[in-house]
Amino acid sequence: MKEIVERMSHKGVIFRKLKEIKPKDIGSRKKVKLYIGVNLEKYYCLVMKLSNKSKIITKEALEIIELHKKIEKYNDSRIHKKYIFIDVKVCSKAKETLRSDGWKIF
Repeated sequence: MKEIVERMSHKGVIFRKLKEIKPKDIGSRKKVKLYIGVNLEKYYCLVMKLSNKSKIITKEALEIIELHKKIEKYNDSRIHKKYIFIDVKVCSKAKETLRSDGWKIF
């Protein structure tokens, strides 16, 4: 979690609270790290760290969007800001799909 907090503070995003959510808690089998936090403006934010072995394609981007919807139901509130850290290459169509849904990709 320390790595995420440091990376986000370098990007200018600071959280009041940040807690980890296990993918198992929301019924997902994806290997991701999920964090939900409250920023200084009191909005809920979702931070996702994804590290695959292969390139991210559009199908996986749609799965990420569905995962976001599950987290909103789990948290019982709307998440306004969505950030994702991806360690592998991303297909241009997948990147456009995520950006059009409001994700900030790092």
